[in-house]
Amino acid sequence: MKENFEIEAVSRDTQGKGASRRLRREGMVPGIIYGADKEPEMIATKHSDLIQHLDHEAFFSHILSVKVDGKAQRVVLKDLQRHPSKPFVTHLDLLRVKMDEEIRMTVPLHFDGEDTCPGAKAGGILLKGMTDLEIECLPGNLPEYIGVDVSGMGIGDVVHLSEVTVPDGVVIVGMDQIDEENDPMVVSIEAPRAQEEESEGMAVAEGEAGAAPEGEGD
Repeated sequence: MKENFEIEAVSRDTQGKGASRRLRREGMVPGIIYGADKEPEMIATKHSDLIQHLDHEAFFSHILSVKVDGKAQRVVLKDLQRHPSKPFVTHLDLLRVKMDEEIRMTVPLHFDGEDTCPGAKAGGILLKGMTDLEIECLPGNLPEYIGVDVSGMGIGDVVHLSEVTVPDGVVIVGMDQIDEENDPMVVSIEAPRAQEEESEGMAVAEGEAGAAPEGEGD
């Protein structure tokens, strides 16, 4: 079941760095709501409330409800700015959505079965070439994440982008440019380094054993 995220906000008239600094000192995060053919709206929300939402991965890929002075709007989070050295959010951008218009979002990948797949049990190393995907869909079809089944992968197996299954109504951005020569790796399982080094050593030893003694073959 999907989470229901609500952001309580108030409108703000003042703009500029000075006004934003005052808001942050008061424990508020300045932000903006834009899109859906409406004028941008300057808002502020409590930092303590916002930071609790950020603990949920789904908050970043979910239709949110933002209440500005009690009036609700449907939005998605498009940008979040953080302080470079302190655990503070300094600004947020929210995009209004229309349920009949497609949006472009980045959603996380979940790798199902990575701890129990044959390759992992054999000591293989699971390498993730991607951790999220950019997609397009109607707001009502927006998934919280996209699952990638790795439960049957063995050492040496690879899952490419073209093999990722997305829900109905969802399109991976850039899929029209994917072909046999350009199909990014999403996840693979490599042999343990010790096993690789052992295989390399055996190959070298076999090569040396097969080499003709110096002088023979002249």
